[in-house]
Amino acid sequence: MTNEKKLALITGASRGIGRATAEIFAENGYDLILTCRDSMEELENLADSLRGSCAISCLPVQADMGKESDVARLFSDITHLDVLVNNAGMAYFGLLSRMTAREWHEVFAVNLDSCFYTCRAAIPLMLERHAGRIINVSSVWGAQGASMEVAYSASKGGMNAFTKALAKELAPSNIQVNAIACGVIDTAMNNALSPEDLDSLRQEIPADRLGRPGEVAELIFRTATAPTYMTGQIITIDGGWYS
Repeated sequence: MTNEKKLALITGASRGIGRATAEIFAENGYDLILTCRDSMEELENLADSLRGSCAISCLPVQADMGKESDVARLFSDITHLDVLVNNAGMAYFGLLSRMTAREWHEVFAVNLDSCFYTCRAAIPLMLERHAGRIINVSSVWGAQGASMEVAYSASKGGMNAFTKALAKELAPSNIQVNAIACGVIDTAMNNALSPEDLDSLRQEIPADRLGRPGEVAELIFRTATAPTYMTGQIITIDGGWYS
């Protein structure tokens, strides 16, 4: 995958925000590398569809982004990279007192360790061209915190701090690092919530609805093509909920 088209790596791309992000980048002519941990059939179908409809190169890869060895394998054949979208993530709903250490570490591995692994691998590729965009998909809970989602909130808070710190580190090299802090988006991650809970959340949102994955994807793409002076930002998309 070494043609002249720009190349974007999108993690957690088999469904939801990741899938919608892959679609909008493909529509704009980017070649893609897409990852998932478990839903390989869905990811391969998406890759086939994007190749056919957008005339791009699209490589689907099964990888656990919370594992250093999987990320190293993923990057072993990547020779250049223009955009990295860290979208892979997982939620945990439940009381902290009932959470096991293994569950805690898994949430942090998928949500935060993955950013370390991917960014560490991507930075040398971007330094070679003195350009690059890193976009981390975060959550409003990273700033506000959510009851019954302590680990998720803490991991996203860490992602926000990671974003701001890395942006300062890479700004002299013309590499921009930003995060998108999502409110309640209509994705499979929220399937653990009951219809009653979702409706209660909806009533708290001034826009009176949940966000759509395509809306987040559009913001991710705009961030990837924004002026290079914009870096280190946590950009919120939440229908006015915590604005």
